[in-house]
Amino acid sequence: MNTAKNSSLGMDVRLARSTGRTGRDRMANARVTAEEQRELHSAARSQGKSLSEWARDVLLREARRSDDDAVFTEIVATRMLLVNLIKPLILGKPVTSQWITEAMSAVRREKRRAAQEVLQQYADDAKGGR
Repeated sequence: MNTAKNSSLGMDVRLARSTGRTGRDRMANARVTAEEQRELHSAARSQGKSLSEWARDVLLREARRSDDDAVFTEIVATRMLLVNLIKPLILGKPVTSQWITEAMSAVRREKRRAAQEVLQQYADDAKGGR
């Protein structure tokens, strides 16, 4: 804990943070490098939070996040539809209303699988050092 930073906060500010919440008596720790710690402090500061508050918010948000994120899935579906539409246009092929209906049906069937693949690619990239 950064006691120098906490001591610069007024008592009223520190007390206001805990008003109306249940006591927190457990810790979730992670070891980080000095550079990672600086990065985490910077991220917390950018949101006007202490590192502890920010980390708690991030950890809980991620723990509660569903792997089936509807917004992300629909963004991937939109990308799939655009790619499927652009390809025949670039090749000079006609795009009929039947073709569009079939393409939309295929996107509806495949969008969740495709979104999971994209999420897995991001996870793999993060593990590989970005």
